[in-house]
Amino acid sequence: MSGHSKWSQIKRQKGATDAKRGQLFTKLGREIAVAARHGSDTSVNSRLRLAIQRARDANMPMDTVERAIKRGAGAGEGSNYQEITYEGYGPNGVAVLVEALTDNRNRAAAEIRSVFNRNGGNLGETGSVRWLLEPKGVIEVEAGSHDPDELGLLAIDAGAEDVQVQDGLIEVYTERANLEDVRTALEQEGVKVASSEATMVPATSIQLDDTSAEQTMRLLERLEELDDVQNVYSNSDIPDEVVAALAG
Repeated sequence: MSGHSKWSQIKRQKGATDAKRGQLFTKLGREIAVAARHGSDTSVNSRLRLAIQRARDANMPMDTVERAIKRGAGAGEGSNYQEITYEGYGPNGVAVLVEALTDNRNRAAAEIRSVFNRNGGNLGETGSVRWLLEPKGVIEVEAGSHDPDELGLLAIDAGAEDVQVQDGLIEVYTERANLEDVRTALEQEGVKVASSEATMVPATSIQLDDTSAEQTMRLLERLEELDDVQNVYSNSDIPDEVVAALAG
């Protein structure tokens, strides 16, 4: 799971710029609109509930969130988007899974294929890499004054599977179905949650040398920058010095 942690760290650092935040808000709004196609009642629509929570974690303005819900629930923007998953390989055989929301399937496929080809990768067949990644929930907590061992026990008692500490950040891993329950249990104990999301984490990771790591990160970043792409996952394990350089 360390590959997920390091990629998240890079995205957090780079996401601080206004341009990146604007792009993030656009993608969060699209996810909310698509989730709202299945109803605007968050008590029964868990996907919408999680999408709104991600938006709140990212400090997305609530009026923007509400507009996205109305667009989706009113058969507006959300009804135009198709959900498509692409699978492929990066440098050194790294598995890459791309989740897209697009209103133009041909454009999305062409742009994603082009990014793979230009950055040392190639698209694969459906099912070629999905089995290397597992659906999980991830909750990130700023370590602060929390004792990682105590917080880990609290999270596991609430239903978490694993807890990892890296660079002052505590990551709690859960089954997707338990994500909200574990977050709620932590918050009820006064733990400040930085973010939580349903994601994909590698069952096993591929350790990369500096050159392959930089090539892989370039591929993942270029994919993330595409308008049609919502999420990018891989099973790469990036050297710490590369993480520091790219996140700086």
